[in-house]
Amino acid sequence: MLPGTAEEEWREDCAPRRVLSLFATKWTSMVLHTLHARHGGACRTGALQRSLPGISKKMLTQTLRDMEEIGLISRHVQSDIPPAVEYRLTALGMRFVEPVELLYAWGRDNPDALDQLGTRPTSRRS
Repeated sequence: MLPGTAEEEWREDCAPRRVLSLFATKWTSMVLHTLHARHGGACRTGALQRSLPGISKKMLTQTLRDMEEIGLISRHVQSDIPPAVEYRLTALGMRFVEPVELLYAWGRDNPDALDQLGTRPTSRRS
């Protein structure tokens, strides 16, 4: 394959696919945004869950584990009784907050464009 060809530009490990894979679930970008914008980069689990209406405890736990594993956040256990867990954005997480904030700002500035989108099918249990 020749450098610069369409096949090479869209291979599985290309930059656009790697970026989008981070946001395969809506919660990753929302956790980044919430930690940054609402909690100054650090927050305890319970406060984070209260800041994210609609997320289940199970989904939050899984999202936080995934984000910790790839290096976007770090987990800190405080020696309180009972132990308190705080999540903090890492330097890498702070780099990824920037494009998330730009995208969220665009959404706030362009509600008319969002309103023009067709409805998306949702999965519902019968």
